[in-house]
Amino acid sequence: MLRHLHITNFAILSDVAIDFGPGFNVLTGETGAGKSLIVDAVSLLRGGRARADIPRAGADEAVVEAVFEPPAVLAARVAAALTACGLPAGDEVVVRRVIARGGRSRVHVNGALTTAGALAQVGALLVDLAGQHEHQGLVDGARHGEILDAFGVDPELVARAGELHASLAALEAQRSEAADRARERAEREDFLRFQLTEIEGAKLTPGEDGELAAERDRLRAAGRLGAAARRADEALYAGDGAALEIVDGVTRELAALAPVDARLEAPLASVREARALLEDAAQALRRYGETVRDDPERLVEIEDRLHLLSKLARKHGQTAADIVARGAAIAAELAEIEGSEARAAGLDKQLEAARGQAHAVAAALTEARAAAGRRLEKIADEALAELGMGGARLRVLVEKRELGPRGWDRVELLLGANRGEELRPLARVASGGELSRIMLALKLALRAADPVASHVFDEVDAGIGGATAEVVGRQIRRVADERQVICVTHLAPIAALADTHFRVEKHEREGRVETEVVKLTKADRREEIARMLAGLKVTPKARAHAEELLRAR
Repeated sequence: MLRHLHITNFAILSDVAIDFGPGFNVLTGETGAGKSLIVDAVSLLRGGRARADIPRAGADEAVVEAVFEPPAVLAARVAAALTACGLPAGDEVVVRRVIARGGRSRVHVNGALTTAGALAQVGALLVDLAGQHEHQGLVDGARHGEILDAFGVDPELVARAGELHASLAALEAQRSEAADRARERAEREDFLRFQLTEIEGAKLTPGEDGELAAERDRLRAAGRLGAAARRADEALYAGDGAALEIVDGVTRELAALAPVDARLEAPLASVREARALLEDAAQALRRYGETVRDDPERLVEIEDRLHLLSKLARKHGQTAADIVARGAAIAAELAEIEGSEARAAGLDKQLEAARGQAHAVAAALTEARAAAGRRLEKIADEALAELGMGGARLRVLVEKRELGPRGWDRVELLLGANRGEELRPLARVASGGELSRIMLALKLALRAADPVASHVFDEVDAGIGGATAEVVGRQIRRVADERQVICVTHLAPIAALADTHFRVEKHEREGRVETEVVKLTKADRREEIARMLAGLKVTPKARAHAEELLRAR
């Protein structure tokens, strides 16, 4: 509830402090005393727009301060709203708004500097205004769906719709990302397949490049290699005076002398071993020479193959082994792309299933809202009739739109203010006291579903009297049984029902008009209600009537 309100240099409110009580609070007083200015100040506390002419003449700024105590049923929501706005949360909400001359303002909530927009988010849970000039909360079409759901729709169904929508949105984001990547992968796949075809077509083996280079060098030197092998064969074995012939002579001579001197045995063995090695070498060189042939066709083939390897090496790696490894990597990436396509197909199935679930819950919500709307229409129409507006009717419009966190319904409350008039949005119905009574009727119908700590009614009694005034008072009293109510009224039957009564008085001091707010005692209340009944001259009969009204409450 709004526990304390302090207003400084706000038009004719130079310094006004009010401690409101729980339940039903009324503000009474002569026209022009400043009652509606107090309501204007409260409007600023819920993020209302600050006018440039607010500061009192001679003052640089006006200040409106308040202390709110959210009821237990709203404490968690208020704390969440504060946290969402980056503001400190606690058992109380302390709001301070400073309006400089010219309309600029500063806003503090719980000691932290913030914006009017953030204040509006928190203030919407703290105060709701319904009056001649301020019709907030219920006229905000964006809140109608939330209000209808709170009135008569299973909250678990609403929560389930939010969960499914969040899951669906996440899947759609994944699918969209997958589609974007699919386009990139399609281009990538074409490129990779071209590269893989090129690599696989070459039929490379690791180490092939080194072997081919060595073979190319041998073919290029085939003439020299063969000639060298033949010369070596002649020098070692086949030619006149060949090395083996000389070694054979040495062997025969040493073999003849070795019996004479045993010390020649070791050198003789070495010479014999050397002869065997030379003979093996000569035979190998002979065979090698026979195999070495010029092969220009093979050389061209090798040169072509090495050229292909060089071309592939510029793209895929320095060696044949690198190119083969690159081919394996490309094949793996292509397999991953094919797997992505399979996963995308699986994602499509998940999306279809999630969309089906979300649509089923949305359809159930639509049905539940339609039923809740019919109940609300009945209750609101009965309340309007009780308030003297039997020709008015409320209708709940539930339209299918895009699927969202609360299903696919757009909910709007429409009203025909008089019999035969077309239904129009609440923001466009008649103004003044008539609209105030409409707001009261709706608040009565929705009081359990309209989460707000305090209701402020500004002259909802305009244009009514007699039995209707008494009904209006009783209805406001019913609202005050569940939430704090602050009501500006000119009607004695309504004022008599209050728990706490304030009189707003206007005085002239030192040539300037100032407003004072006085909390009335029981005796003071009788006099004030008698004044409201009788006018300027309070009669004993008026006092007796006032006493009767007070006793009847």
